[in-house]
Amino acid sequence: MSSAKFKHIVHTEEELRELLGYPSELVKQKAIDYIDQHCRDYIAKTPLLFIGTTDEHGLCDVSPRGDAAGFVLVLDEKHLVIPERPGNRRWDTLLNLMSNGRIGLIFLIPGLEETLRINGQAYVIRDQDILEQMTAYGKEPLIGIGVEVEECYIHCAKAFKRSKVWNAETWIEPDSRPVASKILAAHVNQAGITETDIEQSLKESYEKRLY
Repeated sequence: MSSAKFKHIVHTEEELRELLGYPSELVKQKAIDYIDQHCRDYIAKTPLLFIGTTDEHGLCDVSPRGDAAGFVLVLDEKHLVIPERPGNRRWDTLLNLMSNGRIGLIFLIPGLEETLRINGQAYVIRDQDILEQMTAYGKEPLIGIGVEVEECYIHCAKAFKRSKVWNAETWIEPDSRPVASKILAAHVNQAGITETDIEQSLKESYEKRLY
């Protein structure tokens, strides 16, 4: 695949390695294929993660999942489960997993610049004995994402150090931030659906349908 816009595209690993080099021995050895106590502790302290999936055609999607720290259930050293809370009902992640079960996860802990990455095979599950363990505010999830772990490793902090994302002094002022309702109204672009309507709908969803 090529693009008329980009004139110098790297197509081979050989060219990539010539430009950027090879990983160190530390990096080569850092991945493990199970959840050890260090990974378990990291997951227990994680309130936010990102899920990467693809469908059968290779189309990609990344979606966040967040809740109180410890919301991801570790079953054993090879298996974990992510509860599926109410969302926008597109179900991009779940539909992707049912057509191509490969999954990539990035776990984040606020204030910590190193992240935990886990890759593996995932399944959309309905096991009630598992899901009931992730009940929140009296609501048991109907669906979960069960992951069979194949690779775990710590990702270095360079992206977070460059972005200074955890440093509140670098955050833009609230008045300068993008407004979700304005963006959605422009993207929907339908008569009768205003920015105010969307703002009210979002507010109601956030207040009444988190669980």
